[in-house]
Amino acid sequence: MRGRRRDAETVDESFWGGPSRLRLPLTGSYVVDALVLTVSALVLATLVGLVVLWPHGKLQQSGQLGPIHTVGAVAERVDTVRCKLSASQTCRVAHIRILDGPGKGERTVLTTVAAVGSLDVSQGDRIRVYKNTVPAGTGPARQRDDYSFADFDRRGAMLWLSLGFVVLLLATGRFHGLRALAGLLASLVIVVKFVVPAILHGSSPLAVAIVGAFAVMLVMMPLSYGLGAKSLAAWLGTAVSLLLAAGLAYAFAHVAHLSGASSDESVYLGASQSRLSLQGLLVAGMVIGALGVLVDLTVSQASTVIALRRVNPSLRFSGLFRGALEVGHDHIAATVATLVFAYAGAALPVLLIFSVGETSFTDAVNGEAVADEVIAALVGSIGLIASMPITTALAALLAPRMSGPATRGCGSPHPRTLSGQSPASCLRANARNRSRAASSGPRGSSSA
Repeated sequence: MRGRRRDAETVDESFWGGPSRLRLPLTGSYVVDALVLTVSALVLATLVGLVVLWPHGKLQQSGQLGPIHTVGAVAERVDTVRCKLSASQTCRVAHIRILDGPGKGERTVLTTVAAVGSLDVSQGDRIRVYKNTVPAGTGPARQRDDYSFADFDRRGAMLWLSLGFVVLLLATGRFHGLRALAGLLASLVIVVKFVVPAILHGSSPLAVAIVGAFAVMLVMMPLSYGLGAKSLAAWLGTAVSLLLAAGLAYAFAHVAHLSGASSDESVYLGASQSRLSLQGLLVAGMVIGALGVLVDLTVSQASTVIALRRVNPSLRFSGLFRGALEVGHDHIAATVATLVFAYAGAALPVLLIFSVGETSFTDAVNGEAVADEVIAALVGSIGLIASMPITTALAALLAPRMSGPATRGCGSPHPRTLSGQSPASCLRANARNRSRAASSGPRGSSSA
């Protein structure tokens, strides 16, 4: 009886975790431990940055440059008349019907100057108009329209295009497409709710851009690509490359004396927000602009390494690095071209103006409107080029240590990695492999 009681009272410490869970390395690999610790530190720094830089209070609006509230309308008829408002002596009188707001259903007319091409209001166009107000204290004035033209209503076109994008994404990506869509929406929320208000509240645009970009990666990558070696390598590679691009953008914005006041939007912001640094805003735009292409390249490189490891589980760091690097050379050439042509397209109207004015090429490039785009393209390209070997090396280090059973095999020397593979499944797989080898061994030897 006493022997039975002793056996009954014996406790298996491994069932409760025991001291074995505290052994180092925690994940079975010191390399994985170090990289996970680095990511944890960056995540903590991002969360602290969000708390410190988060905008509080209501933004002060300038009375002279306050927002104009518009309402929707539709042009039911448009007449061309002679007037003295434009150089062409031609105006267009649109008979409109208000579609929303306090004056919904009201019919009235508004006068626009005859414009070229798609800027002309035509019958059936949906437009945005605003109510004309008469300043207090003014005497009787000439007859004026009740409403003025603000802009065309483009929300319908954007809505249909967005629906087509979502349907195509879900049809081709299915569950992965749904996860990518969720990551994209979460990223846009961070930009709209944190990055833009924090900059307008007077925080450093560069600091806000870096913290916001890290927050976007923190939300988007797990949602879109899950957790594992691929996401870990891509996150670290993007973070290092983004910090490099941010440093270059900050340094060369000062070296090249970029003021950030090369566009009408920047001048408007400078006039309405006295605390806003236009040069810092320019640098922040370079950082945010580089984030998308960096994520594209780093995730592709990490995926390439994981795919190579899955095809050939015997590949180690050198083989994985060289194989993925060959793919990366082709990818980086295409991605750099995409980035450069995107910035070139943004500067195209300015280049056309310089061409019409017969400005020399050197003077045109030296102008700040073009120099902004040139420096942004070069900064993003340098970060892009650096991200390829960095991410490839990180993924090649992690793939043999964090891969699942399909890529690592049960004979791994790291049975406690993050792959989730249990020792029991390894034993069963090894037993099946031994039985298959034993059954095929005699036939193989006789055939030999």
